[in-house]
Amino acid sequence: MIPRERVRNIGISAHIDSGKTTLSERILFYTGRIHAIEEVKGGGKGATMDFMPEEKLHGITITSAATTCQWHDTQINLIDTPGHVDFTIEVERALRVLDGAVMVLCAVAGVQSQSITVDRQMKRYRVPRLAFINKMDRMGANPFRVVQAIRDRLQLNAVLLQYPIGTEDQFQGVIDLVEMTAHYFEGENGENWVKQAIPDILVEQAQQAREKLLDALSLFSEPMTEMLLEAKEIPQQLIWQTIRQATLSLELTPVLLGSAFKNKGVQNLLDAIALYLPSPVDREVVKTAESVSVYPDADASLVALAFKLTVESFGQLTYTRIYSGTLKPGDTVYNSRTEQRVQIGRLVRMHANKREEVKVAVAGDIVALLGVDCASGDTLCTGETLVSLERMYVPEPVITLAITPKKQEDSDRLSKALNRFQREDPTFRVSIDPESGATLISGMGELHLEIYLERIQREYNAEVYVGTPAVAYRETIGQKANFDYRLKKQSGGPGMYAHVIGWIEPTDEPFVFENRVVGGAIPKEYILACEKGFRQAMESGKLSGYPVTGVKVVLEGGSYHPIDSSELAFRSASHQALESAIAKAKPYILEPIMLVEVETPNEFMGRVQGDLSSRRGLLLGSETMQGYSVIRAEVPLARMFGYSTDLRSLTSGMATFSMEFACYKQS
Repeated sequence: MIPRERVRNIGISAHIDSGKTTLSERILFYTGRIHAIEEVKGGGKGATMDFMPEEKLHGITITSAATTCQWHDTQINLIDTPGHVDFTIEVERALRVLDGAVMVLCAVAGVQSQSITVDRQMKRYRVPRLAFINKMDRMGANPFRVVQAIRDRLQLNAVLLQYPIGTEDQFQGVIDLVEMTAHYFEGENGENWVKQAIPDILVEQAQQAREKLLDALSLFSEPMTEMLLEAKEIPQQLIWQTIRQATLSLELTPVLLGSAFKNKGVQNLLDAIALYLPSPVDREVVKTAESVSVYPDADASLVALAFKLTVESFGQLTYTRIYSGTLKPGDTVYNSRTEQRVQIGRLVRMHANKREEVKVAVAGDIVALLGVDCASGDTLCTGETLVSLERMYVPEPVITLAITPKKQEDSDRLSKALNRFQREDPTFRVSIDPESGATLISGMGELHLEIYLERIQREYNAEVYVGTPAVAYRETIGQKANFDYRLKKQSGGPGMYAHVIGWIEPTDEPFVFENRVVGGAIPKEYILACEKGFRQAMESGKLSGYPVTGVKVVLEGGSYHPIDSSELAFRSASHQALESAIAKAKPYILEPIMLVEVETPNEFMGRVQGDLSSRRGLLLGSETMQGYSVIRAEVPLARMFGYSTDLRSLTSGMATFSMEFACYKQS
């Protein structure tokens, strides 16, 4: 078994079309995991990590794919994640279990909207990262502008470890500012990694760039500061150690350069992954919901997180991160959510959609379990104490479609498909319209639901009628309101009695419940029932029946009856109490606002801005580069349906855009 210090669990994340999957393909090639390079949109078999038919058809990554490869003496467990915001849950749950990450940025476009989302996700889970500025061969490539954008827009301490040898179509390689050598990539696929002396014409620029690097690093190393003041040569080992320590503490973001498509700079990135990103033993100690510390010790009790699942013909495939302990086929573990015993059948290590049998998995490993019945986010553990790892953040859907099976025989197939997709994807929701009885599917965007409709037809041979998209509005409250609700029912048999007192107020969180009951006014065993009742009341507002969000409920008192009180009574009373309080708290409708980023040739800039304004858009600013502009705006989702067609019309098909959820605002 490889030492845990030589393991790297990393993800590759970026804005759509920044070259993540192309980079993953090169990593697999240079580490010997595959023996031929395939392209995302180049015909042939398609990229290894994009194995779904929909991914090959659309030319984008839809689901995160895991693999394992070896770079010298380091094992890299790699997850390639989607760039499109509609599939952001795939990035979210990957970053939840990874130790480090590579953020890929386009050398021309720089920091884009989804780059900001990915950065926010990495910060949420405190994931150390490297930045890789890709597409250095493209017209308009400017790595120095991108580094400044990382500092300004992402508030990261970005430091270049390399200097480019040429840019755009003259990009030939990179200068390593630690070793002070020039690196070139020769051969048909850049497999011959050649190190030479720095070209004379670039010696002065490289020396200046190195001095900037050392100045930035000296803030994290007293020995380096002293050596710089005394004009001594800094040992390479000290530079590597300082970069690593500052990266692990999230105080530094090392930046590397390359062109994955032109096979340049990827080997340097692999070296940097091994040198600077954390192993499982370097990461911060994992805390559980019970504030128990979990250490990456193979001999300790098992603690593992099921972070993703797929349902296949043979059963469920559960992707699992082992945080502590050892897991073998045949072991019995506990699911801390269900408090049920689970027997482990087979363990496999994934290579995209292929499986390799594993006899044992230890702390730090990412494996898949076959045939285990659990949900995404469940904690599997052994030992005397049941612990629960903190669950991952799941964004709320923003768009809804009504679907109806075309024929009777399609109904059962549709039901099976929807049940499966709901289990696999926490952002995909299914409900029934109480008025029409139609099936409603909700998701993160038009593309998100389009992919699932394609899969319903391809995988389940079910055809459906699709209604027009509807916006997932929300309701919230505008002020504080009190409640004092008494439920009292008496019939021939046992009665029902529950009394709850408290208040509600606006909050930035979706829902907050605070128990301030003292003196046993409401017995402890009924408090959970009260919370359930409050949550049920949040499912449907009084204005238009939309879910309610942004409410803090404080329960401060009440009363009970020793015979007539029950969990059902307190749940019902809490439900009614919250409904009445919301009606008094000046409720209003919220609509989803999207962050829209349009990249357009300069001559169409005025048209695009005018069109966004006509959609009730708030222009946030623009950035002009060589020949084109990037426009950013916040626009209500209700006004963005069909925007891709309208944008093509406005710009003769020359503009592109990306869109992601920003916030809810009063409509």
